Amino acid sequence: MELFQDKIKKIFREHESLLSRKNQKKEKTNGIYQRYKSPVLTAGHTPLIWRYDFNEKDNPLLLERIGMNGTFNSGAMKWNNKYILVVRVEGDDRKSFFAIAESPNGIDNFRFWEYPILLPDVEDPEINVYDMRLTRHQDGWIYGLFCAERKDPAAAPGDLSSATASCGIVRTRDLKTWERLPDLISKSQQRNVVLHPEFVGGKYALYTRPQDGFIDAGSGGGIGWALIDDMTKAEVNDEKIINFRQYHTIKEVKNGEGPHPIKTDKGWLHLAHGVRACAAGLRYVLYLYMTDLEDPTKIIAEPAGHFMAPKRKERVGDVSNVLFSNGWIADEDGTVYIYYASSDTRMHVATSTIDKLTDYCLHTPADGGRSRTSVEAIYKLIDKNLKQLK
Repeated sequence: MELFQDKIKKIFREHESLLSRKNQKKEKTNGIYQRYKSPVLTAGHTPLIWRYDFNEKDNPLLLERIGMNGTFNSGAMKWNNKYILVVRVEGDDRKSFFAIAESPNGIDNFRFWEYPILLPDVEDPEINVYDMRLTRHQDGWIYGLFCAERKDPAAAPGDLSSATASCGIVRTRDLKTWERLPDLISKSQQRNVVLHPEFVGGKYALYTRPQDGFIDAGSGGGIGWALIDDMTKAEVNDEKIINFRQYHTIKEVKNGEGPHPIKTDKGWLHLAHGVRACAAGLRYVLYLYMTDLEDPTKIIAEPAGHFMAPKRKERVGDVSNVLFSNGWIADEDGTVYIYYASSDTRMHVATSTIDKLTDYCLHTPADGGRSRTSVEAIYKLIDKNLKQLK
């Protein structure tokens, strides 16, 4: 009969094999970005000490006591020369929480810190939290903006699924001590808010996604923009849409800012998600756009269609047919690490460069709005190539 301590050693050995696994590049690439074969984080990467009771008296059968369901939708930043993800971890109990994982190279060997983040409460405690965007702001603080979900107080008796969403806000200087600020005050529900990294006219700038309900955008027109005087008393008073939802596109149902934009010499580079309805349900993809350096509300480029979409195994998970990103890192050498989740289940990485992403944005045709204009864009490229190749 296998001894209890031998069973523990086996569990830790198998876990270490997963954590230290080398990630390999996928052979096929479109030249814009490089995908990798293995997810960077899964539920299996979560620490064993979160899941097992290793006291033989209390757990003689060595059963998993607290189950982890998924690791996804991570904020990201560089910290002390390590690649940091603030991960949405979802337990088997459906509750999500935040935990930090770090890697020495941004591609593999991600390991969670010993303890997850225990957020301070606000006066009206939320039921669930998720999808933190990290911004190292010009004011010296690192901000985390996330969705705070509560049961809808106006729900009919017996309705246990209706919810409300607001933007929760925390800030830190060391990623260990988190100060909880009051939730963002907004006339609409806000599940998807991102803080711009610089002051704009002396004010804090937010990318918002106004929604009539918890799920449906309703009259919400797309990605919004709002200026805030004080992040400790954040309130949206004037909000305008800068990136609109559009009929028969990848973003006809919803669209929202991903991580905060990257500043380049050609403009602000934005990563966003778009949602459309199809026979399989809602389909989430990622897209890029650019805005003016001096006026971040002015779009200067937006390629047609998606930048990344779920492929093969990425299409399968708790919420299938979904890619979502709220974290990327621009390194000093121009490399960009794009951290994206597939189907609300696991985290992946793709790599590119500032030059490639800006080239893609500035030189890929925009959406003409009709099938005919799409074909006309192909004709234009064909004619150009036929002349070039003669």
